[in-house]
Amino acid sequence: MYVNSFAEFQQEFGGLWQPSMLSYAVEQFFEQGGRTAVVVRVANGGAPATLELPCETGVLTLQSLAIGTREYLRAAVDFDNLSSSGAENDEHTIDSFNLVIQRVRGPGSERIEVQETHRRVSIHPGTQRFVANVLLESKLVRVRGDVPASRPLQTYRPTSALFSQANRQAAGYVLAGNDGDDGGQLTDYDIIGSAVDRTGLFALAETENVGFVYIPPLARDTDVGASTLFVAEKFCRERRAILIVDPPSDWQDAERATAKAQQLEFRSEHAVMYFPRLIALDRLRARSEIFPNGGAVAGMLARAEEQRPAWATSAPEPEYVLRSGVRLHVTLSEIDRWRLATHGINTLRSSRSPMAVRLVPRTLAGGINGAADSGYLAPQRLFSLVLNSIERGTRWVTWSRCDATMWPRVARQVTDFLSDLATLGAFPAASAAHAFMAVCDQRINTAADIAMGKLNVLVVLAGSRSGHYHGFLITHSADGCVMKRASVNQLELPLVSEPKILSVASDEFIRSRRAQPL
Repeated sequence: MYVNSFAEFQQEFGGLWQPSMLSYAVEQFFEQGGRTAVVVRVANGGAPATLELPCETGVLTLQSLAIGTREYLRAAVDFDNLSSSGAENDEHTIDSFNLVIQRVRGPGSERIEVQETHRRVSIHPGTQRFVANVLLESKLVRVRGDVPASRPLQTYRPTSALFSQANRQAAGYVLAGNDGDDGGQLTDYDIIGSAVDRTGLFALAETENVGFVYIPPLARDTDVGASTLFVAEKFCRERRAILIVDPPSDWQDAERATAKAQQLEFRSEHAVMYFPRLIALDRLRARSEIFPNGGAVAGMLARAEEQRPAWATSAPEPEYVLRSGVRLHVTLSEIDRWRLATHGINTLRSSRSPMAVRLVPRTLAGGINGAADSGYLAPQRLFSLVLNSIERGTRWVTWSRCDATMWPRVARQVTDFLSDLATLGAFPAASAAHAFMAVCDQRINTAADIAMGKLNVLVVLAGSRSGHYHGFLITHSADGCVMKRASVNQLELPLVSEPKILSVASDEFIRSRRAQPL
């Protein structure tokens, strides 16, 4: 679910909860400047709460969509304005009722966080307003079991002489029962989830524009399991996102962190790590606590990309500084920071650096390949932006016949997009004629590809250093899009200006004139 503020997170997920590191990570993400987060709820078992609305014969049972003990729901039933004739037994309204469902802040609270009003719903399956069908659109409840033959009784009668402000809630609403269950302790298997069922990490599979992925630890003093990290890294690599990894909990000082960084077995150009952990106020305990830093790092990186978009590589990279409200768990010297950087470990700052030369963010591939683009965050974010934009912008080919008539149109579309990026300064290390290449012709599309409905696009991008290039082969088909790295023959780069590739024009081009960060 998309949330755009911590207040929205509180409304949808219940706010801070001591056993959940996710809730604190989301709070720190927004405090550090993040704008939009996609939050996935994960549970090990558990059960939803139920609402039982008494009827003349039987009970209409509603079941909350969210599992757990912290989903505080209540419902009200009335028959207001149902009968146009005024007759109580109007054949059009005798099976109908108005249903109001509310989520409140807590037990006995009158603070309403979400309210849904469903008017003129019916207990009759043959009507368009059948209650079970109407509640399929609800974000709070579903009907459980069979719908009774008679409609629910009113939950509040305004003519009652017994009504008073003191007993309004008891008389006016049916409260959810105490049958919700939070489930068992989460495991790595729950976090990973199922690719088929779209649970756990794979619930993000259909989400567009995922820039950073962060998995909080299951407890304050534990680390995310190795199996979860490796699955998450593969997930991010396939979707061209960056995985944020917390430093291990036993890195208690700079000396130990430096020694352990040399032994770090998890290396990837699609992952970043920042050291140290953070000290922040735990508002539930009313005291400062040590927290994993991934949520704050995600907010800091998102804020930095707003200051300097990923394609503006010719502009100075912003300094990554935490906002006030948190402080570092470990004091670091400049020597400590440079030592950790040689192993691909970034370090957090709560104030600006006094040094003339600043460290730039590295990926976790930096320790083994620190001189290449794969060792730095900025080139990886740029390639992710470009490739994801091309992949989305050329999906239209799967709705058309992927034959030779499509090739010049696709090449022109991709070239126009890359030309705009080059104008914005995305490839400063290469001249305009050698900044990129887009090829879509018979050299990479065979007769077999056409027969299988596939279309291949070769994209070559200039790296951050002169003479270095990165090639990617994008393959569209009815089964989706597959992207692979491709080796680059620099003797082919002058093709970027070859007329037969660039001179075809069409009104049907899908043009991305301004790229946006992922």
